[in-house]
Amino acid sequence: MRDAFAKFEAAGIKLYALSYDDQETLTEFAEKQGVQYTLLSDTDSRVIKQYGLLNEQLSKKDAFLYGIPYPGVYVCDENGTVVSKFFHDSYKKRESPEMLIDAALGRITIDESAPRAESNDDGIRITAALHGGNGSLRQGIVRQLVTTFELPDGLHIYGEPVPQGLTATEIRVEGPDGLVTLPIEAPPTTPLHLKVFGIDLNVWSGTVNLAIPLYPVGELVSECRPIDEREVELSVHVTFQACTNETCLLPQTRSLTLRVALEEVDVPKLPIHSGHGQREGSYDSTPAMKRLIWRKTRKNPLRLLQFIWNRKRMERRSKRES
Repeated sequence: MRDAFAKFEAAGIKLYALSYDDQETLTEFAEKQGVQYTLLSDTDSRVIKQYGLLNEQLSKKDAFLYGIPYPGVYVCDENGTVVSKFFHDSYKKRESPEMLIDAALGRITIDESAPRAESNDDGIRITAALHGGNGSLRQGIVRQLVTTFELPDGLHIYGEPVPQGLTATEIRVEGPDGLVTLPIEAPPTTPLHLKVFGIDLNVWSGTVNLAIPLYPVGELVSECRPIDEREVELSVHVTFQACTNETCLLPQTRSLTLRVALEEVDVPKLPIHSGHGQREGSYDSTPAMKRLIWRKTRKNPLRLLQFIWNRKRMERRSKRES
């Protein structure tokens, strides 16, 4: 978010981040990390609970961690109405800023410099481009492989479902181990009735963007070891069948290949991460942790002992299971 702040500003989008940290911690963090958008403090997690964001996997026995929200994003319009939301079960996985901007604007806008490959046969141009993050892959950050169809007037491609014997549009992305792909995201289709065959179809026309979210995990990019390669190859296989208002054309498959960069991971400045070539942070969280401990234990000092006891118990259990 910090690195893409200018993109949000250019799109006229306001950013707010909600945390259960105190104001002093957030102010210090923003100054050290160069965060320019508003950080909101919710130390008693009241707003976090109202929005249904409270991490319920943690109980009040987890004295210092209780109250943190699930990582996620709400996208709201000018009236405060939620138009999109993005949530994951881990803070290490989140959408790229470009996907959030697209959700707010209601359209996909691919940067001209994004890695891409094109195929232009039979008057149908197909482009595959990696959208987000300046065209790079980064651990835990969800980008999009966007396949764009540019269809001539009067020509359509099929969406699901299709009658037996016809071929719906399908996109398959292949890459190295550690590349995770998610289900395709597509705009709504429009109905089309072919009188000649007496069948009803769901079709796309004009310019169509079909997006496959993807992200790399530890086998490909890790915060605890060097990056094996600086670039990887992605193969995009596009199968589709086009039609006019009167007839169906033969199905076809096109394959496109593009190379994309792997981006270093931002890691805490800790010995376990040092020397691996990743970008090491300079923020010292010790003062913030001390304030958190004071805030969580001043009303009930037994919480500190309870927290230490629970941590020791978890460590012993982990050793037994291993």
